[in-house]
Amino acid sequence: MEKMIKKKIYSWKDIETMCVSIVNQMYKDNWIPNYIVGITRGGNVPATIISNMTGIRCESLKVSLRDDDANSSESNCWMAEDAFGYPGQDSGGQGKNILIVDDINDTGATFNWIKKDWQEACLPNSTEWNTVWGNNVRWAVLTDNLASKFEHKINYTCDEVNKAEEDVWLVYPWENVGEYHA
Repeated sequence: MEKMIKKKIYSWKDIETMCVSIVNQMYKDNWIPNYIVGITRGGNVPATIISNMTGIRCESLKVSLRDDDANSSESNCWMAEDAFGYPGQDSGGQGKNILIVDDINDTGATFNWIKKDWQEACLPNSTEWNTVWGNNVRWAVLTDNLASKFEHKINYTCDEVNKAEEDVWLVYPWENVGEYHA
């Protein structure tokens, strides 16, 4: 007998409500990013919505770890430098605030890759990175998988699942567009 996987389908209204919640959580923390970074594919849509709601500029970052192909991800050293901050920059030596957005923190691999990539690109031996993560750089997801192996806390989230306890397939509206065959 084939195991049935439970589906959780999000509507566009759900996504809008979740993005409003993330913005409200940031404002409650009195934290405003200098810019928002959407992780390509799933994170671009909520990042753009949050950007439109706040008027804060939006960038994108391609991190594609599906099928274990880390070579198809892009390293953005300038974002690492913005996050860390250097004396003489517009930041006055203080890093810029950056909100990194994805649809789900599933396994934690995407966010762990970003942390490792940025630290290796910009002062890899500095202990100051410990204060950059969570202060200058914050993480927002629509859905947080509590079974994730992300090494840090997700700062802003709206929904939680625990895939270790219940296998669930999350379907966001930009994915629910029909079937395609090669």
